[in-house]
Amino acid sequence: MSSAPTIETDRLVLRPHVAADLAAFWQFYQSDRSRYMDAPDSRSQLWTGLLAEVGSWEVFGWGGLAIETQEGQLAGQICISQPPHFPELELGWIVFEGFEGLGYAYEAASAMRDYAFEILEVPTLVSYIDEKNQRSIALAERLGATLDPNARTYDAADLVYRHQPDSSGPGLEAYA
Repeated sequence: MSSAPTIETDRLVLRPHVAADLAAFWQFYQSDRSRYMDAPDSRSQLWTGLLAEVGSWEVFGWGGLAIETQEGQLAGQICISQPPHFPELELGWIVFEGFEGLGYAYEAASAMRDYAFEILEVPTLVSYIDEKNQRSIALAERLGATLDPNARTYDAADLVYRHQPDSSGPGLEAYA
């Protein structure tokens, strides 16, 4: 039993992770698509990391959710997290190959951001983005986040984009 929510949008289901998700994440982390991320070195590290996203819902009330299309395809992950090395609570995303450029990341991130502000009532979120990751920078800006040069980061190569409640989109009712 998980305390993680299921959030439905027009085209997506943001759902708690299941064991079958591990294989797709391992494939992602073995690809060039993960070049801007701290990738696990082994399947055991991946298992630990994914279960941290799952368990965070129980301990903190936030964590990671799988992004699944209405057709049942696993498209990536959306998360609200703050592992010990993160200075602030982050809105983060992973999009698997073949699902980029379809608006799924924007739809999932908007829904998770709105959930954080409206349901969890967090005051702010950040996205830590490698300065070379132009697609994630563009997504953060499309979401209404602004570059915060004064925010602390755990990685010198990262930019910090700040999400504020007033930058949120139409609200969760648009995704019901």
